[in-house]
Amino acid sequence: MHPLLPALILTLAAPGERFPVPPAPAELQAPPAAVREANGLATQVLRPGKEGKKPGADDMVTVEYVAWTQEGKLIDTTARRDRPFACPIDQLMKGMAQGLRLMTPGEKRRLWIPQVLAFEGAPNRPAGTVIVDLELLAVEPSPFQAPPDLAVPAEDARLLKGGVLYKTLREGEGKPQPGAKAQVSVRYSGWTADGKCFDSSWRKGSRPASLRVDEVIPGWTQVLRLMSPGQKVRTWIPVGQAYDGQKGMPAGALVFDIELLSIDTER
Repeated sequence: MHPLLPALILTLAAPGERFPVPPAPAELQAPPAAVREANGLATQVLRPGKEGKKPGADDMVTVEYVAWTQEGKLIDTTARRDRPFACPIDQLMKGMAQGLRLMTPGEKRRLWIPQVLAFEGAPNRPAGTVIVDLELLAVEPSPFQAPPDLAVPAEDARLLKGGVLYKTLREGEGKPQPGAKAQVSVRYSGWTADGKCFDSSWRKGSRPASLRVDEVIPGWTQVLRLMSPGQKVRTWIPVGQAYDGQKGMPAGALVFDIELLSIDTER
């Protein structure tokens, strides 16, 4: 689970940095030239953003960040993780979500988040103000929101065995592709034909789902075998390649957005 989600124990990631971690800013105690909101959040623009959508209350954001206590102790940073952090905005600490709602993609801000909008004095978490340097990389619709092409697959979707269709939403890193018995880490959301989100890894917090490629529904297995780490796809799976009438499982054709994060073991 993630350190900047509101109710989690803080643990720093393993050493190794994708980018240098900056030193704690000098102005930890008193933010200079910052705009202070009515509830005590102070923000300072470090780099303007591009034109684009500010995140809504239900959107998902992808960010880079570094967070410190008011004494200058490093809390956590995405530099020590293998990728930027993506999360539904309403799952973040209140002050971080509020700051992001002011930003556009490409923007970088420094936030001074008062305790009531940060960890709220919870045990085993920093007390007092939290300072965060935050960069907004991308804004996407809620992972629970049904896609606009749910009922009518995209024209450029690729046809696979048994009527499975899939379309790449974001390119991956190229090969390797997972083998039939590989263990992989994924994020996903799934919808029934009437647009109901019946399952999503995002409902389980920030930890991805871990699964074996040959132990999921046949349509998933087909699509995963063609994906590379970092790739995100939308797939339309007919009933015969989904749960095929299994008791207690979603009925009919299904649509999934699947993001392959990593191939953890290959067999």
